[in-house]
Amino acid sequence: MWAFINKLRSPKWFYAISAKLQPLFWVAATLLLLVGTVWGLAFAPADYQQGNSFRIIYVHVPAAFLAQSIFVSMAVSGLVFMVWKIKVADMVATVMAPLGAAMTFVALFSGAVWGVPTWGTWWMWDARLTSMLILLFLYLGVIALRGAFSSRDSGSRAASVLAMVGVINIPIIKYSVDWWYTLHQPATFTITGRAAMTMDMWAPLLIMVLGFYSFFIALTLMRTRSEILRREANKRWVRELAEETN
Repeated sequence: MWAFINKLRSPKWFYAISAKLQPLFWVAATLLLLVGTVWGLAFAPADYQQGNSFRIIYVHVPAAFLAQSIFVSMAVSGLVFMVWKIKVADMVATVMAPLGAAMTFVALFSGAVWGVPTWGTWWMWDARLTSMLILLFLYLGVIALRGAFSSRDSGSRAASVLAMVGVINIPIIKYSVDWWYTLHQPATFTITGRAAMTMDMWAPLLIMVLGFYSFFIALTLMRTRSEILRREANKRWVRELAEETN
């Protein structure tokens, strides 16, 4: 673990290892999303209560999972940056924030679309929906803080603190349906417990979740590589790399 953390201190090492990992995750994301989409939309049976409108679950649930996971990852990266002063951790946190905000928006929008045939309304101040909306505002706050300071390090520290404090919202999102009376249904997707749906509906959802996570990892690696080149532009190894490319 400590050896890995020490390696993370080197943007050059991360740039090199991510070049090897990135194609693997792009391939995995493409295959998983293709299979999950076709299976979920064309072959999974309709829900006995909601009919075909339930199929939005194959976008809504993975996006909601990813939105929460990215924020936790951002908070951990912020902690690593604050404690060990590892620049790569801050770079990763920087590129994750816009993707996390996008996934939160997708989860909220798809949930609203799903709510029309299910609840008869686009929006309800439900505990789960409200806490997800707060998550979107937290993402926007983190993004705004990074550009609110003349010093990049000051902006990074402020964004890291907000992410670490804001992570308390994640368990609220998860357990909101248990702690309060809400219209939002309890969890329908779980790996450790008994599935709340039949296997022919659950399996494509699992594939879509894995596809979304593979896409997130691949995109994060790609954007972190670009962020490394931008921040390390004056370093010798970056100049040599540019010369080799040209």
